Amino acid sequence: MSEGAAYPSKESARRSVWDALQAECAARFPYPPHGRIPNFAGAERAAKRLLDHPRLQGLRAIKANPDAPQRPFREEALRRGIVLYMPTPRLRAGFYRLDPSSIPDQSLKEAASLSRGRRWAEELPLAELGTDLDLVVTGSVAVTSEGKRCGKGHGFGDLEYALLRELGHPALPVATTVHPLQVVAGFPADPFDLPVSLFATPVESVEVPDPPPAPTGIDWQALPEEALDEMPILAGLWDQPNDG
Repeated sequence: MSEGAAYPSKESARRSVWDALQAECAARFPYPPHGRIPNFAGAERAAKRLLDHPRLQGLRAIKANPDAPQRPFREEALRRGIVLYMPTPRLRAGFYRLDPSSIPDQSLKEAASLSRGRRWAEELPLAELGTDLDLVVTGSVAVTSEGKRCGKGHGFGDLEYALLRELGHPALPVATTVHPLQVVAGFPADPFDLPVSLFATPVESVEVPDPPPAPTGIDWQALPEEALDEMPILAGLWDQPNDG
């Protein structure tokens, strides 16, 4: 596995990855790759490679991100009979639950789409989200072989994982799919960042033997003030750490 450069900040790693994907014509719709979880050439092969990894056999339920590069993963997971949970925007309505047993085979591709999949999804309030999840699949802008990961900078993936821990869910392994240009040598990480224990590219899968620790809950001190407005569920939890 070849790695890119080491970067002094997450933002410099993001910009370098976005620029490289565009310069190498490896980015796919939506364009440009900048400012988003970038879609990439070979996302379908990366999805199958990830799902074929021995650690992912026998999965029953996955929390998956809704971004474009992981759409092939979501479709392939549904085809393999895996139930998917996807966050609604800002978690205002909890999660969408996609059960492949209730979706016709010819509609699985549509169901895996963010824009068209809602007709096949059941809205599930957070309080009704069971603890039967086996894996979290997240979107990434850059990853390292040591398991560091950065997203597009809004922190929603980190918060969603931390929120699950606040609600009593166990620690879950985290995986992602990326283009080889998104694998870099290093960048600084914060304690609230969501690491990955496994990632796949179109040409290989990489298991991280000792990833950084995942969040055990919400770091309220590091939470931006606007997050309480953007994710109302956080406002409902805000008072809990201060009650004792």
